[in-house]
This record gives sequence, C-alpha cells and structure tokens, in this order.
Amino acid sequence: MQTSPDRHEYPAHWEADVVLRDGGTARIRPITVDDADRLVSFYEQVSDESKYYRFFAPYPRLSAKDVHRFTHHDFVDRVGLAATVGGEFIATVRYDRIGADGTPASAPADEAEVAFLVQDAHQGRGVASALLEHIAAVARERGIRRFAAEVLPANTKMIKVFTDAGYTQKRSFEDGVVRLEFDLEPTDRSLAVQYAREHRAEARSVQRLLAPGSVAVIGAGRAPGGVGRSVLGNIRDAGFTGRLYAVNKALPEEQKELDGVPAHRSVRDIDGPVDLAVVAVPAEHVPEVVTECGEHGVQGLVVVSAGYAESGPDGRERQRALVRHARTYGMRIIGPNAFGIINTSPQVRLNASLAPETPRPGRIGLFAQSGAIGIALLSRLHRRGGGVTGVTGVSTFVSSGNRADVSGNDVLQYWYEDPDTDVVLMYLESIGNPRKFTRLARRTAAAKPLVVVQGARHGAAPQGHAVRATRLPHATVSALLRQAGVIRVDTITELVDAGLLLARQPLPAGPRVAILGNSESLGLLTYDACLAEGLRPHPPQDLTTAASAADFHTALSRALADDRCDAVVVTAIPAVGEGSVADAALAEALRSAAAAAPAKPVLVVHVELGGLAEALSAAASTAPQVDAGEPAPTAPGPAPTEERPRGEERPYGEERPPTAEAPPGEERAPAEERSPTAERPPTAETPEGAHLIPAYPAAERAVRALAQAVTYAQWRRDAADPGKVPEYEDIDEKGAAALIDGLLARGQGLTLGTEETCDLLGHYGIHVHRALPAPTADAAAEAARTLGYPVALKATAPHLRHRADLGGVRLDLADEDQLRRSYAELTDLFGSPDELRPVVQRMAPRGVDVVVRAVIDPAAGAVLSFGLAGAASQLLGDTAHRLIPVTDREAASLVRSIRTAPLLFGWRGSAPADTRALEELLLRVSRLVDDHPEVVAVTLEPVVVASHGLSVLGASVRLAPPPARDDLGPRTLPAY
Repeated sequence: MQTSPDRHEYPAHWEADVVLRDGGTARIRPITVDDADRLVSFYEQVSDESKYYRFFAPYPRLSAKDVHRFTHHDFVDRVGLAATVGGEFIATVRYDRIGADGTPASAPADEAEVAFLVQDAHQGRGVASALLEHIAAVARERGIRRFAAEVLPANTKMIKVFTDAGYTQKRSFEDGVVRLEFDLEPTDRSLAVQYAREHRAEARSVQRLLAPGSVAVIGAGRAPGGVGRSVLGNIRDAGFTGRLYAVNKALPEEQKELDGVPAHRSVRDIDGPVDLAVVAVPAEHVPEVVTECGEHGVQGLVVVSAGYAESGPDGRERQRALVRHARTYGMRIIGPNAFGIINTSPQVRLNASLAPETPRPGRIGLFAQSGAIGIALLSRLHRRGGGVTGVTGVSTFVSSGNRADVSGNDVLQYWYEDPDTDVVLMYLESIGNPRKFTRLARRTAAAKPLVVVQGARHGAAPQGHAVRATRLPHATVSALLRQAGVIRVDTITELVDAGLLLARQPLPAGPRVAILGNSESLGLLTYDACLAEGLRPHPPQDLTTAASAADFHTALSRALADDRCDAVVVTAIPAVGEGSVADAALAEALRSAAAAAPAKPVLVVHVELGGLAEALSAAASTAPQVDAGEPAPTAPGPAPTEERPRGEERPYGEERPPTAEAPPGEERAPAEERSPTAERPPTAETPEGAHLIPAYPAAERAVRALAQAVTYAQWRRDAADPGKVPEYEDIDEKGAAALIDGLLARGQGLTLGTEETCDLLGHYGIHVHRALPAPTADAAAEAARTLGYPVALKATAPHLRHRADLGGVRLDLADEDQLRRSYAELTDLFGSPDELRPVVQRMAPRGVDVVVRAVIDPAAGAVLSFGLAGAASQLLGDTAHRLIPVTDREAASLVRSIRTAPLLFGWRGSAPADTRALEELLLRVSRLVDDHPEVVAVTLEPVVVASHGLSVLGASVRLAPPPARDDLGPRTLPAY
C-alpha cells in the first residue's frame, strides 16, 4: 500500500498491452485528468441501452461533474482503467473503496465497488474480462480483498463476465438489482479461466497471421529482385487462396498491376479489407507504413525490414517504437528482421517468406528465430522429408527474426490445438519468458511432441532480442525444459532426426530394441549406440549379405511380434549387383511388415542405399503426383540478390535484398542426405493408417532419435499422473507470514540470522540442528555441555564453510579434552577465532550429505535444486532441478535423477538412506517458497540423510519484498 506522500503518483507499472479474444490487441492504462475529452468522445459512442445498464437510468451524456469524477483518481481508494485502441477509449472500469456501510472509505477498508462500460462495437471481444483481471490485480496491490458489483438482471453479458471469472463469489437479489460479491484472491479455477482465455486469444492472434484472407506486400519493387518483389512472387507462386496486393509508393499512378497482381501506391487505396501486410521497406519508412495499415484496419504485420535492435542501441529504440506503434492500432507483429511465414494448408497456401519454394505439406510445425537457421531447417526437411525417409513436410513455418512481439510462446498456443500439426520443432536463441514457456510446453508436450534446439547456449542472447536476464545456467534451464516434456537436442541435425521419427512412427512402449540387418558390423555399431543412449538392445540378428527382401520381411515381422521388443532398428547395406528392383522389393517388404504391427516404431539405418531410400519414399508417399518430365522443386533457400548499378538510389517502397549467407556450420548435404526425389518425385499415395519409415545414414543418429522418443514416451506416461502437492498438518502458514512481514518491515531485503532462519523453517516442519557460537575454548566447552556430547566443532568463515576437505571440521568429539585439543588445532592451523568463527553442534547420525536449494529466478520463477554435498555437485555439476511447486512424484524423481543417486540407495553394500524423509524435506521447502513469494532463496547445507530420518545441519534464508506483479497476475504482452 502506498503511503500518503506518493498516493497520487501515476502508477506506470499498471500499463499493459493485452491480446483480446479475437486476436487483436488493446492497451490498458490508468485514466488521468488529461483524458476528459477522450472519455466524453467514448461515452458518446456508447448505445443508450449500454448507458442504461451502467447507470440504471437514461443517461444520455456525462455532466462536467461526472467527467471530473471519472478522470480524477488517487490511484489508491479510487482507480479507473481504460482499454484503448488507436489512442481512443473502447472500454473503462473503475473501483471505489467502500466501508461496511457502503459509503466511500479508505484503508483499512478492504472492499470496493466495481463497474464497467464497454463500447458496443467492441463488446464480445473479451475486453471486460481483461479489464477485470487488471483491476483485480490493482485492487490486491492496494489492499482490497473483495469486489462488489450491482448489475441489472437484463445485463446478462456483464453478469457472465463476473460469474465466469472463477473467483469465489456470492449473489443476492434486492430491489430489482443483482448484487455480486467476490473475493479477489486467485483460485485454481480463476487461474484456469485466465490461462484458457490467454490461450484462446494468443492462438487466435497467430491464426489471423497464418491464415489471412487478404495480403498486401508493401515495398514490392518496380524491378525484379529485391526483398519485397521476391516475397510477392513467392506468395503468388505458392497459389495463395486469398486476395493479394502489391503496394509501392514509387509506382506510377497509371500502373495498376505488378507481376499480374493488383498494385497500389498506398494500402489506403485498396478497396476492401487487408488482413496481413508484409512490410519490406527501409526501416526509416516503416512508421508511415504502420500508420497507413492501422488506419486501414490491417490485423497483423510481417516486418522483413532490417535495421532494428540487431543493429545497436538506435535500432533497439526504433524497434520499441515499432511495437508500440503497431499495438496502438491493435496489430501484432512478426519480426522485424523476419524471414517470413508459411502455411501449406490447401485452404491457405501462403508463402509470405523469402523461401522461393513452398515446402511440402505435412504435419510438422516449424519455428525459427533465425532466418539463416530457418533456411537450413527448410532445406533439410526438404531433402530428408522427400527422399531418404519418405515424404514428410511442414504444416506451418514461422521465422520471427527479432521476435519483438510474436514469440515462440504465441506460436505454441496456436500449435497446441492446430489439427494440421502433429509435431513441433523449434530453434530458439532466447526464451523471453521461460516460466510461461515451460507452462505452455508442458501442456503442448502432453498432446504432441515438442523438440527444441537452443542456440546461443554459452553466451548472451542475440542483440536483437529483448529478454529478461536469468541467473540460471543453461544446464539448469535445459533441465527445467526436460521436466516440462520438451525433447532437448543439441543440433539442427538432431532436431530434424527426432522430428521425422516422431512425425512418422508411434511412440515406443519402452527401451527394449531389436536390431536386425544384413551387416554384422553395422548391427554391432547400432548395439553399442543403444547402450550408450541408455536403451536395452537385444543382440543383433545378422541376416548376412545374402538376405533377400523376404528374409527382411520375415525377420522384421518376428521382431515386431515379440512382446520383449518395443522398437526395431533395421540396418541395411547394398549387395553387390543389386539394382533398383531389389531396392523397391526391400522397401515394400519393410513397409508391409511394419504396417502389420503399427504399434511399434521401426527405423532404418542405411549406407549409400539411394535406391532403397527412393523406394521407401515411393512405398508410402503423400506427395502430389507429378507428370513425367516436370522439373522437380528445388530446396528452399534465400531469395536471389538484386543487381543495381553502383550508386543508384533505391526509391521509397523497396528494401535492400538479403545476403545469401549460409548459416554457421552449414555445408552442402552429403550424398546420402540428398533427396532422390529431386530427380523423380514419388507418386504413390499413402495407404490409410500407414506409418512412414524414417531412415538414417548413421546408426548413432537413428539410435539417438529413438532414445529421445523413448524418454518422451515415458514422460507422457508419467505426466498422465503428475502426483499432488501434499498437505502437512504441522505447517503454520499464517505464523510464517506474520514472521516474514515483521522481518521485512526492517528493510527491502535481508539475509536472516541463525535464530530467525530456524524460526521460519520451523513453521514448515523443518528443524535445524542448533549450532552455538564458540568464540573461545571455554565458550566451546560450555556449548558442548549445553548440547550434550558427542559434538562437532566447525569453522564457519566463508572460505572454510562446507569445506571439510580443508580440515575446518572436527567430528565425534566425545569429551571436553578432545574438544579443547581440536579447538587449539583449528586456531593453530587457520588463525584466530575471529577469523574462523567456530561453532559447536551436536553430532548427527552418520549418512549421506546432500544439499537442498530453492531460488526465485527473475525469468524462470521458483526453482528447487538438489544434489550431493561436496565435489559431486560443485565439480561435476551433478545437480537436479524442478519448478516449484513440486509434487510428490516430482520430488521422488528429483532424488533419483542425479548421477550419484546410487549412493542414497545402498551402493556397494552401504546402508540405504531414508529417501522418504528426504523427499518430504524437498516438498516442505517447495511449499515454503510457493506459499511465500517473499522467500527468494533457501539453502540447506549440509543435510545428512541417515538410514532413519535426516538432520539439517546448516541453513540460510533470504527475504525480499514480492514483485508488484507475479505469474498469478493478469494477462499482459511483454512491455515495450
């Protein structure tokens, strides 16, 4: 709650951009005294019926007193918010704090009356729901815990806004008015409602971009070549099903067409709506284009123009201005510096990108933040998807460039319910909101595979990306992604390998793998690769080089029928003198055997079998039939560069062409990866329900893809029963909250002392062994008598703390003589007691030393970490992580996921540790941090886990005021 000196300061952090139900955007901000004219104009556009519902009587116009009242707020007891588009109000909401008698009041009164008014033209867009989320967050921040609203019974739309919000509420009816009262504390239902609305809105906003009814290319050059002209040609050549327009301010007034496309000098001149504009003009001219698009009602922009954040500080500010400008008109942006978007659906056929060829239609959704990597991925899918492994293509492709607005999170929202997408592949160089990404990824991965490769893993994000800093190392972020069901790979080659398998084959039921083929050596390589990836291979079955197609069919059928087998890897090398007929027979033999047992995945490892690759493709192809002699499509690549005499100026409306640089590390594909269908496309249709068989040029690549599918399948099975967050009767949440409030009253952030730490942890049933200071030998002896022998003597100076290997700890001291001798040894070795800071602690039962930590990361949220104490965690990085709150199943998996976990389970004959007690400790720490966002860091080190029970020997806690908005707050777009 603000104090009186700053009651009237403008709360800029309440400003937010939101995505509405129809996919458009609006800006929500506080109403100020400068908004009088806007308020009057807004009210004049509201129907008489809506005014009647708001004021319960005819109210044709606002009086001067009304305008003053509705624009003068103290931002504490009286608050008004407006939703704006194009700078004009489209809806308002306000609350007034009231006391128990219903009259205006100030704190500590915690109830307020709330009322909405939405312009009729914008009703049904979800504006009121978004405003309710934001005004509720503002009210909670100002100490208001409950809203009351009076609504006429006929105003069913507004009643539905309140009742659908998911808050705990009461309803009464008196004097012809419905009175609704509801608590503002978020509930599971209110959060579910909020996330569902967020999903629908963001998915719809992406759908509007990917499936427009009309497209204008702004900056289509007068001469062939150039970015705009290339994109225009790509859209036209792809057979876009909607209306297409070319726009260039430099066109002569008499020119009405460009490459057979209707041409205009301005988007304003187009007669009819424009859903999507592709902007390919120099950056300095983009603001003018955005204004024209906004005023014409364009719904979204793909900005391929460069010269933004990737070019430095000036470009970063230009990018911020671009996003703010577009959102003013309710438009969303892909880019700037974007490669473009593709939708292969027969109902759309949109190639608004720099790829001169549209990829084959298929079931893979592809997202790339880098244009160069986007080119590489499209090319690899083209080669692999149409040749070695049969036809698999792309449903939709988005290359976001600097991803100033539309990000991977938005596209995930779309793909989650997209019926045309079965597998999602993403290349990410930065994750702007890891907390949201993991939430969306978990939901998506439960329905369809999500494969991610991260670039810039060992350095800063690309200059063009505005992302929140994270203190977590990349390994931790990767672990959290895997926890959310993401299939993490390291290269784009692995991305394609995994994607093709997941798009074509069923998920394996387990790790048991049968290996068969006509090469003993290749089979042994596959066997070793399976062991290296943690799979359980059967001994390879060598069919010998004399094996026929029938032999392969029989062996594969037998392996698939074996209940001890979950997947089959077929290895094949060419036989001397074998021709295309034999290749086709082998491919048909494998396909028919696999089709008879469709529940198990089959992979092929081939060596220079071009004929087999083509035959596998022809055996089960979904490619359209191509007449003989028709030229084959070329792999997607960069648009041709433009040639222009040196020194000649580019007219406004034309953008500089892109450079055709190959992405780092990319070279021409080896022969075994090139699609034989580049010469002769496949023509057969896929039988109903048939699975395409993926083939790989190396055993290691096939097995790695299979291992990733096995891990993902196990995650899917586990995700079906995620467990629960247990309740513990001895947890005193209110007592802990009171203690935290009292401690934070001392300052903005602090590390608690020993007694305060023990007290706070004690409220959650976590008991820390007392450690008494020992500034002298006599004080050490007195402490030991208080605690009881045997005791431990420890140096707690920062350079010696938790470093038993340096000799700063003496254990099992049975009497005072041993204690005094040890005290003298420590001071002789390491210095005075003031330097050592020695403490005495009662000995705990022997066991395995572990470390438990929880931290609030500004980007990822609350993270729980676990590992063994000492070198295992610090040197080897053997630490596991989970997002808070942690369920009982997640706590159990956390304990078992570190490499040194066998030490807890009786390794080499030692007594097993009490892992149940350890899991309960993890759950209690998780509950503490989840219940109290003020707890920003907890460390328990060491924790000795004995055969029965455990002992927490050291603990530290750090507190800080919680952020004004957290992940439970209202929906917002990233701020610019």
